[in-house]
This record gives sequence, C-alpha cells and structure tokens, in this order.
Amino acid sequence: MTATIPEVDSDAPGPRRKALPSLTGMRFFAALLVFFIHSLQPIGPVDPTGPVNPFADESVAQGLLKFFGPAGYLGVSFFFLLSGFVITWSVRPGEPVTAYWRRRIVKIFPNHLVMWTAAMLLFASAYTPMSTWLPNLFLVNSWINEFTVQMSVNAPSWSLCSELLFYLSFPLLLLAVRRIKVDNLWWWAAGTAAATVGVGLVTTFLLPDSPRLPVIPLSPTQNWFNYTFPPMRMFEFVLGMVLARLVMAGRWPRIPAGWVVALLVAGYAAAMYVPAPFNFVSVTVVPFGVAIASVARADVHGVPTHLDGRILVWLGNVSFGFYLCQGVVLFWGRQALLGNGQYGTPVAILVMIGMFAATLLAGWLLYACVETPAMRYLSRSRADRARAARAAEARSAPEVQAASGAAAPRAPHTAAGRAARLPARPTPRPGGCAP
Repeated sequence: MTATIPEVDSDAPGPRRKALPSLTGMRFFAALLVFFIHSLQPIGPVDPTGPVNPFADESVAQGLLKFFGPAGYLGVSFFFLLSGFVITWSVRPGEPVTAYWRRRIVKIFPNHLVMWTAAMLLFASAYTPMSTWLPNLFLVNSWINEFTVQMSVNAPSWSLCSELLFYLSFPLLLLAVRRIKVDNLWWWAAGTAAATVGVGLVTTFLLPDSPRLPVIPLSPTQNWFNYTFPPMRMFEFVLGMVLARLVMAGRWPRIPAGWVVALLVAGYAAAMYVPAPFNFVSVTVVPFGVAIASVARADVHGVPTHLDGRILVWLGNVSFGFYLCQGVVLFWGRQALLGNGQYGTPVAILVMIGMFAATLLAGWLLYACVETPAMRYLSRSRADRARAARAAEARSAPEVQAASGAAAPRAPHTAAGRAARLPARPTPRPGGCAP
C-alpha cells in the first residue's frame, strides 16, 4: 500500500485554505538581506586577494558591514521558518509520499544543477577536487565538518542541504505535529524556539573554540554545528510547521502591524550586538515566527498587508533564483568585470545597484527558464499526469450528459415540456460558496 500525506487538521481541510500571497512577497526581503551581506564582503570567496565590497571609504565600508553583519544568517533562518509554515499550509491530503518528494526535489535540484554547472565552468573546477565538488553536487556537503567543503562550488547552495533534509523528513514530521493537541501548540512553539538557544549553548560550551575562522568569531566546528549542520536547523522548520497549525486552527491572535514591525526591528538590533552564535537564529526566531504567522492570518482574513502586490509577489517568486545566483554573480562576476577596484561612495552605490540588477536578472532567468519549466514538466510523473487527465475527463462527463439531456426535444403540451419553458432555478450551494 502506498504511503500518503495525511491531512494536517480535520478542522482546516486543505482545499479550502486560502492562498498566502503576502508570504510570497516577504520572501524577497529575506533574499535581499542575504544579498547585502554577500555584496559587502571584505574578502572575495572566489578571489581572496580582493574585496567584493565596492566602497573605498573604510568608515563607510565598515559601517555597512557592521549594520548588515547579521543579515545573511537571519535571511536564511527566515527561509527555514517559512519553509515549514508554507509546506504544512499547502499539504495535499492523500498525495502519495513519493509524489510529494518528487515535487519538492524538482523544486530545488534543477536550479541547483544549473548554478553548480555554471560555477564549475567559470571558476570552481580550477581548484575544487572531486572529493569536494561531488558532495556539493548531491547536496550533502553541509553534513561534512569541513568549511571548504560546506561552502564549495556555488557557496549559497549549502542551505539546500538543510532544505533537502526538511523535504525528505516532512511526511514523518507531519505525523507527529498533527497529533499535537491544539491547546498544546503554544507550548510546542515555545519549546522549539527555546531549542535554538540550546543549540547555541552546546556550541559555546561543549565544542572547541579554536582555531577561529577569519570573518566569523567561531571555530570551524562551532560554525558547522550551529549554522550549517542540517539537523540543527530542524527546529526552525518544525516551528514553522507548528505556527501553521496555530493559524489553521484559528488560534493565532490579531497583532497590529506596528507591533510586528517593532518586534522585527528589535530582533535585528539585538542580532547586531548579541554575540555569536546566538545572533544567528535565537534572537530573531520569535520575531520572524510572529511576522510569518501574523501576515498569514491577515491574508486568511482579507486584511491588507501591502505585501501582496504584483511586483512584490513577482520578486518573491524569483527570490530563490535571486539567492542561488549570488555565488556566481557577486563572488565571481563582480571581480571578473571590475577586478578588485573600490570607488568613492557615489560610484560605489551605483556599483551596488548594478550588482543588484545583475543578480535580479540572473535570478529571473533561472526562475523563468529553469524553475518554472521544471515544475511544469517534471514535478509529476507521466502516470500522475494521465490519472489527472482521466479524473478531469470523468468530472466533465456528467456536465456533457446534462447538457445533452437539456437539448433533447420535449413535447410542448406535456408536463416536461411546460417545465422546460419555465426559467431555470439556480442550484443552491451551501453557504453561498462556489463549488
């Protein structure tokens, strides 16, 4: 018997759940945080002899680096939380587990393979041995306690190792999360958020703190365990799942937008001053969780968020490509086109705008030419497409028969004939809802 995805909550059946366009709009801001920290690096990961940061004024360069220092960590953490929420929200009850896995793998692997190939052809093959690029190709590099392996080839792809673990383990996690009583969901949310602090405590007090990495104030082992080791990021994903259940059950309260923004600002400010590794996840996991659940609740209840406009939704859709392209466009392309040059502040701002535009263009091309066609043609097997076509044909058959019966001639003086001349009454629908 084929294992299938269960319903998350019997009180919130999947087909009736509303779309959450505002969450799509939020995705881009997380990707933008990652862009800023990548584009302000003082040392180029591809060419360590020069910077990615285009600002010649040292005070400006250091000020921007300090302000955006936590941005990359926080952007990734937001994505992990959002993944747990959105995948739980969009569950298709009864879908075979293998079909679910197929859809999720197709979501990430085609984009990854294209950018992996581009990075290898442009620069990485010159210094990356097979023992390094092979784990990266199959997205297991973050399981290895070796910094150069974790960040090999196309560096941003390290986070896909965690996403792949989330996707593969989701069916089992859902069986556990759906069993939580609604009244206990808040306790589970608090526990998973607190677990991120526990990861930081283990990192700080139980793992060796030397030698230190050149930019990150942690040892390679500490950074691996706390940040890139996929099992340690499961708490964010599970928290997103629990928050989705809270919103589905109608238990998430209405929080004014001003309070949500204030909490996000406070969390980001704390991340600038709280020492590593606690500023990677712990200080913002609650603000991010509150923001995601509150925005989702607003979409469900039709409350305007200003995040669901056409432009922001488009930016959110291309955000995965925008994120994944940064290793090639920023770490290689900037130095390939401009060398290691740094410029006065006005020109450096223009360079930053150019880097942003180039990355956005590359991300859009990846979305339009790789991600979208792959999801359209590869996310379902040929047998699944055939079954869907047969189901659609079966649904349309009664309508065809009804239309044919209505067109059949009737004697004008019979009861059926008189009834046929009367105007048709609309078919009642429960609650006035569309079928």
